[in-house]
Amino acid sequence: MFELTIPMVAERAERTAEVAASAGGPRPLSAGAWLALMLDEIDYGMVLLSPDGRVQHMNHAARAELEGSPLLQVQQATLQVRRPQDYEPLRSALHDAAVRRRRRLVTLEAAAQTLTIAVVPLGEMPQPATLLVLSKSRVCEELSLQGYASHYGLTLAEGQVLKALCAGQTPGNVAERHGVAISTIRTQIHAIRAKTGMQSISSLVQQIARLPPLMGALRCLTP
Repeated sequence: MFELTIPMVAERAERTAEVAASAGGPRPLSAGAWLALMLDEIDYGMVLLSPDGRVQHMNHAARAELEGSPLLQVQQATLQVRRPQDYEPLRSALHDAAVRRRRRLVTLEAAAQTLTIAVVPLGEMPQPATLLVLSKSRVCEELSLQGYASHYGLTLAEGQVLKALCAGQTPGNVAERHGVAISTIRTQIHAIRAKTGMQSISSLVQQIARLPPLMGALRCLTP
């Protein structure tokens, strides 16, 4: 067995925290703060609701998903639906989670946008909380896709074709959008499959969908 520890880094971090504390600097992060940072690295939007339905925490993916959403919004720490017809389905699912401890899926649709929400009761506590997990709007994160393409040595053009396929575009759509012959796109798809060892486009997209998320660091600069 090999322990995956980095003793020198851990020791250095501990000394840095001690020096900062003695100098009146910032205090070390709490476990809750580290947990919040962890949740921001997940590409599923996650919203934690208190027993009275107030929003206690949202990770970065949830904040990004709800910003400008035609389906849901958060105002004054309260989750609200934007359309009257969505009120009862979500209210019923939240009630079942809080009272019956039942897990539910709720799907909201507006125009071209669909949002599926997993409503999950958390634990058996005197004051049970409810977790909402929001469906993803894309197969995988941009950096994950770039890392995959780099690992298998895909060219820039092949990476762009792969990105388009993961977005649900057909080879014909990709060819039209890039202004090239469809035979060119098919040649690039053949090269992608050869390099990755995938037998079909569907199996390729499925593998991409299973990649762990690599969230962009620049999001930390946004409020």
